[in-house]
Amino acid sequence: MRDGQPNPVTRLADYQPPAFLVPDTRLDVDLRDGETRVTAHLKLERNPARADRPDELVLDGDHLDLRSVVLDGRELAPGDDYRLDGPRLIIPGVPEAFSLTTEVRIEPEKNTALEGLYRSNGMYCTQCEAEGFRRITFFPDRPDVLSRFTTTIHADKGAYPLLLSNGNPVDAGDEADGRHFATWEDPFPKPCYLFALVAGDLACLADTFTTASGRDVALRLYAEHRDLDKLDHAMDSLKRSMAWDEKVFGREYDLDIFQIVAVSHFNMGAMENKGLNIFNTSCVLAHPATTTDAGFERVESVVAHEYFHNWSGNRVTCRDWFQLSLKEGFTVFRDQEFSSDMNSRAVVRVENVDFLVNHQFPEDQGPMAHPVRPAEYQKIDNFYTLTVYEKGAEIVRMQSQLLGAEDFRRATDLYFERFDGQAVTCDDFVACMEQVSGLDLAQFKRWYAQAGTPVLTVEDEYVDGEYRLTFEQHTPPTPGQPDKAPLMVPVKLALLDGEGRALPLDDQGRTETVVILREARETRAFPVPARPTPSLLRGFSAPVSLRYDFDERQLNTLLAHDSDGFCRWDAAQRLYFAALARVVDGGETPADQVARLTPVIEQVIARADEDPAQAALLLTLPTENAVGDRHTPLHPQRVHAAVSGLRAALGEALADAWWRLAEGLRESDYQGDGAAMGRRRLRQVALGYLAAAAGAGQVDPEPLVAHLSATLAAPTCMTEELGALRALVHNRLPGHDAALKAFGERWKDEPLVMDQWFGVQATVPGADTVDRAEALLAHPAFEWTLPNRVRAVIATLVNANPSAFHAPDGSGYRLFARALKKLDGINPQIAARLANGGARLKRLEPGLAQQLGDALRDLRPGASANLAEVLDRILDA
Repeated sequence: MRDGQPNPVTRLADYQPPAFLVPDTRLDVDLRDGETRVTAHLKLERNPARADRPDELVLDGDHLDLRSVVLDGRELAPGDDYRLDGPRLIIPGVPEAFSLTTEVRIEPEKNTALEGLYRSNGMYCTQCEAEGFRRITFFPDRPDVLSRFTTTIHADKGAYPLLLSNGNPVDAGDEADGRHFATWEDPFPKPCYLFALVAGDLACLADTFTTASGRDVALRLYAEHRDLDKLDHAMDSLKRSMAWDEKVFGREYDLDIFQIVAVSHFNMGAMENKGLNIFNTSCVLAHPATTTDAGFERVESVVAHEYFHNWSGNRVTCRDWFQLSLKEGFTVFRDQEFSSDMNSRAVVRVENVDFLVNHQFPEDQGPMAHPVRPAEYQKIDNFYTLTVYEKGAEIVRMQSQLLGAEDFRRATDLYFERFDGQAVTCDDFVACMEQVSGLDLAQFKRWYAQAGTPVLTVEDEYVDGEYRLTFEQHTPPTPGQPDKAPLMVPVKLALLDGEGRALPLDDQGRTETVVILREARETRAFPVPARPTPSLLRGFSAPVSLRYDFDERQLNTLLAHDSDGFCRWDAAQRLYFAALARVVDGGETPADQVARLTPVIEQVIARADEDPAQAALLLTLPTENAVGDRHTPLHPQRVHAAVSGLRAALGEALADAWWRLAEGLRESDYQGDGAAMGRRRLRQVALGYLAAAAGAGQVDPEPLVAHLSATLAAPTCMTEELGALRALVHNRLPGHDAALKAFGERWKDEPLVMDQWFGVQATVPGADTVDRAEALLAHPAFEWTLPNRVRAVIATLVNANPSAFHAPDGSGYRLFARALKKLDGINPQIAARLANGGARLKRLEPGLAQQLGDALRDLRPGASANLAEVLDRILDA
């Protein structure tokens, strides 16, 4: 609620086509510090698809100072000819087709919400998705109104020599008083959420790409001058993305130029504006000295994601915001496939599943649960969620598996060709799958409509040479959806014999099959010579929570012998979760688990050189959040003690092995290939175990501190440098304060590295980190208007440091609430997204739940619509 009044609700069931279309839009943007004037010339016509014929034109606007309205050359008078109803401009009695010109005044310099047109480090830039365009000019701001845009920008030439917008450049020149202009024309109709504008003084990395049809496309990547040397990896990623999309999906780029601009102040990761992508600096800048390997991988993935949107989101867009996953889920699937082809497919798949299971599943099982295609929303900004993106990608992945590679490609070709230049729905996408494959996917579409994580329980028996698997599916109730119907669930499986060999499952000798479940309970039988170990949900073939009572022997078999990367990782995780459960709930000690886990870990270490990146995944314990989500009620401090204790115990028990890995994987010179990244990743895991044991006083810290200090003194790359700093600081090893100070001084002029410096401190385990976080918020380098810096402190404390956020005295909750209140007055989108960190409220043990609830309830009066919706869902669940 906001001041006791419910926020207005938008419902999918109420959808109507737009009353008016805008086939042509010409914008004239006159940028002047302190006052920007936007003149919009719109060609409008009544939409024949609209059954009724409203005689009022309604245009969306927000924070606009309206100066004039001209209809077909006649200036309209306020009151008599038009009216402002809140933020909307309403003009009654309009003709069938007409032209409309409006002039508005805006102040981008004061726009801390970072929606619409705003300033970032001296440049003007835009963010219009989802509803930011209405902060630039009056327009029917909805994704199903597609228009061809021509944009002319005027600005001071000395301060803003670079003037960019969507499409191709068509004109430019000098004007009086040291000013200049540039005109851009986008030949492809697009919704206004894809509009972009940039004006500034930026450095450029230029290159070209020749398409499959022989067209040369100019590639331009822009950043602040000091960051020019950090654009090479993004350019390489872009060129590989363009080539991959042509080969795998047959999609060729369609403009003469493709541009990316790096922006410091940005609410999201990046934005796919047609031909002019705008990126958060963290998703485009990369250099070995300042960027970790994970950062390099993120740049590759995000550059690909936004480029792939050119077809899955731009050329074919979503009809309404309920269909958001039509573009986002599909494009996440595409970028995951790209990353899999560029790197180790097994490792990328496990990373994606790990993120889904430990981040999206909790969302799906808590108060923020909603369908991939929600039925209603209050603020669409709050639905840019992991459910829409990550679960949406899994829904596309299931369709690709159901169809097979060849038919899926044919179906996506049909989708792009049939709906090019249109705004469509998830049903339209599925219809193409059905037409090509002949499958009936009516039941499958429940995946889009039902919230929650399905639970798939599997029981087995072996009788007279026949192995029977009984599958039972159930989706628990979620807010607004108490009852769920059975889903269509593809379960890929294999059966392993006592030696870990895959058994033939049919007359053709195939050792893997896909069982398609449609009923609440089903049984499948397989003739095999002896009771096997089931390898279930191979490749994570469906986004379900699998419940099967594996014993340790079976898990060891899967870990040692299974050819499926996901099932190996899942077996390791189950062994770790079981050990931690014996500590958290069973009263055992971390030391009690060492004898059971050591053989498993030694087995992985022995094979680590086969794929160091995969070994690193197999050797990594679950996070405290992941463990806590499996215990109700949640006692965060108890979970912290169990996880940290087990890590230290394993560090001590296998210290020699960890040292061998740490020393053997140490590099003398930086290498940027995937194999080197895998080796560095495994080395960091080994150092993490040693540091945990040293911090707990279970091994001598002196040799490790010397090793880490040497790394900090002469690092080969930021992965090594930051890893050493984190090991020292998180485990409070000797010299950690001096190392932290030296790191901050060394990198004080590199904002993205300083974000890491803030994040390392905000994630130091222990309740006393709340005081440290308070001090960080008062640090001279902290900026409340800079989303990356806010996330580095508040988001990491809340989402990645349970032992601090859930401090027994409630201090973490009080800090959280104060931060949300301050942010809500600056940037409501960021405040609302951070507020999701309170979603575990109802799972907490009663004392903590009361304290967190009290802190959040105090925020309700006066909360923005964005924040109020999240608070209501958490508190009223």
